[in-house]
Amino acid sequence: MLRKISLFIGIPLLVLLLFVLYTFWSTGFFKTITPENNFGPIYQTIDLPGVEDMAISRTDSFMILSVDDRAKRRSGSSGLHGLYWVDLRHEPFTPQPINLPSDLELYPHGISLIQTGPNQHQLAVINHVNGNHSIELFTIQNDTVRYSKSLQDPNLISPNDLVWIDGERFYYSNDHGSRSKWGIFSENYLGVAKANVGYFDGENFRIVAEGMAYPNGLVVDQTRKNLLVASSRKFLIRVFEIQENGDLVLLEDVPTDTGVDNLELDEDGSIWSGAHPDLMTFSAYAAGKKPKAPSEIIQLYISDQKLKQETVWKDPGEEMSASSVAIPFGDYLFLGNVMDSKMLILKKGSN
Repeated sequence: MLRKISLFIGIPLLVLLLFVLYTFWSTGFFKTITPENNFGPIYQTIDLPGVEDMAISRTDSFMILSVDDRAKRRSGSSGLHGLYWVDLRHEPFTPQPINLPSDLELYPHGISLIQTGPNQHQLAVINHVNGNHSIELFTIQNDTVRYSKSLQDPNLISPNDLVWIDGERFYYSNDHGSRSKWGIFSENYLGVAKANVGYFDGENFRIVAEGMAYPNGLVVDQTRKNLLVASSRKFLIRVFEIQENGDLVLLEDVPTDTGVDNLELDEDGSIWSGAHPDLMTFSAYAAGKKPKAPSEIIQLYISDQKLKQETVWKDPGEEMSASSVAIPFGDYLFLGNVMDSKMLILKKGSN
């Protein structure tokens, strides 16, 4: 009898222990994060909090920053938030706030920029206000940004990032498919794949890819035929073929061994990502329970018809915590993050 009781109690405890160990292992908790820099030293530090995403126009040499002081908001304060413009033709790089309509409350998350004509661009911004989600659209003519309209839909469950296909259509990621606390917990810690990718065809929203674990950054590759989606929780990138009607066909999953966040395309077709090599520590940092979280910047490129990756920069959180985005421009690499108090710019060959 005693042996049966021991088995009855011991087996569930063993299963629970194995599950906890698997969760910590699968989210990178046991990794040793040591500094690594294969690009260049820090050239400039910009005191803007929570520059979670960036978008660049290489033809017109400007960048848009998505800024939200999540650390202050977490504590109940009203921190800095909005969009900032960076003129890439002049150094030092000095972000300037973009004037917004007085009746537009904007707490930006993922952003996407696309050129629609000479000196003309469309900007899409994911917005989170009091638990409500929307996508705000802007037009840019030369250096003037004008607010256009707001898009709302029930399929915007938990939007994280988005990417334009053209001036009318875009894809977006819902990093969670659940709305309940238990559902969100199961996705975060049990790895339940209930999140999805949505599509806006210029008039309507619909879900086009399901069964994903924390889909995050999106990018269309250089061929304009494939959509790459970062799955932060699974440490991989999912590659989809874009169909004419906007549907997606899964081609492959590419392991990354790190919690890839936003994805950005450079002039040569390489893809850059700010990433979280240790998601458990990042989660504690985001909740205010740890003072820092590690950062990792990776570059992905095609070699022998396969997507390969290199670590460009890695930091245990001493220089910058919780990297989320990286964009190269000339000799510079712009690094943003989820909720650190500053962003960084690296430069090749600088001292």
